[in-house]
Amino acid sequence: MHWADAIGPSGEDAVVSATADQGSGQGGNLSLLRNHNASLVLDLVRKAGEDGISRPEIADYTGLTPQAVSKITARLREAGLLVEAGRHPSTGGKPRTALRLEPSAAYAVGVQLDRDEMTAVLLDLSGSRVATRAVSADLGAGPDVVTDRVAEQVRALLAQSLGGGPGGAPRARAAGFPDAGTLTRARQEPEGPGTAVDENGDEGVARVLGVGVAMPGPLDHREGVPLRVTGYPEWDGYRLRDELASRLGLPVALDKDTNAAALGILLQGESGSFAYVHLGTGIGAGLVLEGAVYRGVRTGAGEFGHQVVQLDGPSCACGKRGCLEALCLAAIARGDVADAARVLAVGVTNLAELLDIDQVLLGGRAVAAAEAEFVRGVRAELRSRTRLMVAPAGGSAYRIAEGAAQLVLAPVFGRTETPAGLRMR
Repeated sequence: MHWADAIGPSGEDAVVSATADQGSGQGGNLSLLRNHNASLVLDLVRKAGEDGISRPEIADYTGLTPQAVSKITARLREAGLLVEAGRHPSTGGKPRTALRLEPSAAYAVGVQLDRDEMTAVLLDLSGSRVATRAVSADLGAGPDVVTDRVAEQVRALLAQSLGGGPGGAPRARAAGFPDAGTLTRARQEPEGPGTAVDENGDEGVARVLGVGVAMPGPLDHREGVPLRVTGYPEWDGYRLRDELASRLGLPVALDKDTNAAALGILLQGESGSFAYVHLGTGIGAGLVLEGAVYRGVRTGAGEFGHQVVQLDGPSCACGKRGCLEALCLAAIARGDVADAARVLAVGVTNLAELLDIDQVLLGGRAVAAAEAEFVRGVRAELRSRTRLMVAPAGGSAYRIAEGAAQLVLAPVFGRTETPAGLRMR
C-alpha cells in the first residue's frame, strides 16, 4: 500500500465528528478532514513510545468504533508505519496486542539556514535525530549560490545516512506525495535507522517525506518566499521554497527559524501560550498562542528584534534607529552581558504585556554562551513588572533544524501544521 493511501479515508473510519474535541483526541462521525482519524491514531501511537498502545485503548481514547480502529491500523501496518510491540495485560480475556510506530518507515530533513552557517538534520518518523551536517554559509553570497549549497548538503546528508543512487546521489523522490518515490538505503549502518520497506515490498529502501527550511525573517511562509531579511536585501522575493524543491525533487516547506523552534518545543509537550526568544546573529521570537504557532495574517509575526526601544538610538541594519536588536547585539559585542540582558528584558516585558503569555523561553547561540547570566538578568528586570516565567529553552543544540524537519513531520500526525506550506518539485 502507498504511504499516502494509509492515511486516506475508507468507509466508517473516513468520517470525523463535527462536535469532536480535537484537543482531547476525540474522533467521530461526520466528514470533516480527509485524514484526521488516521493521523489521530498515528499520533496516539507515537506518544505511546516503545511500549505501544492496543487497539481497544485507541478506540477508548479517540471515540472511534473498534471496527474503524481495526481498519485504520490495518492500513497503517500494511504501509509499514506501525508494527507490533508485544502484548499488554487485559482486564479480562486474552492479552491485547500493542502497536508502536516504526521509526524507519519515513524520514524528514530539517535545515537551519543562518547568516553565517547552515545545519541539516535527518529525523526519523518518531522525531529522533538520525544524522547531522553543519557547514559554514554566507547569506551574502546570493540566493542562487546559497540554494545550491543547501541542496548539495541535503543530498550529502541523505547519501551519508540513507545511501544513494549512482555516484552516491540519492534518488530524490518523496514518499506520501504525488510522484512519490524512494531513496536507496546504505547496506551497512549498524547504529543508524533500521531497514525500511517501500510500497512495492522492496527492502533496503527508506522514504523521505520532504525538507523543512528555517531561516531569519521576515518571510512569507505560505508562498515560501523570504522578504527583506535584515542586512540581505537581495533575498527579497526570492522563491526559495520553489527553487529548492526543483533542485531536490522533494517537497519543501519554508518558515522563520524562531517559528520552527517554537513548533519543535510545542511538539515536545509544552502547552499554553509562550514565546521562544532567539538571540544569535539576530533576535527574533516564535509565538505559540493557545497551543498553536502564531504567524499573523501575513505570516510576519515575531519580528521581535526590530521593536524600537530607544528613540534616536543607534542605526539598525533594518533601516530604523534604536531597535532592540541593534542595542542588544552591540552590548554582546562589547562583552556586556548584563546590559544585553537588560535590553532584552525590555522587549520581553513588552511582549508579555501585549500578549499575556505564560512564559518566555530563551535560546540561541548568544544565550547558550552565557545562559545563566541571561536568564538571571531578564528575570531580575521583569520581577517588579510581571509574573511571567522566564527559562532557558534547553533541548538540543540543533533545535531550529529539528523544528524545521517538524514542518514536514507534524502534518503526518495531524499536529499544528498543514501540508499547505509544502511545495512539490
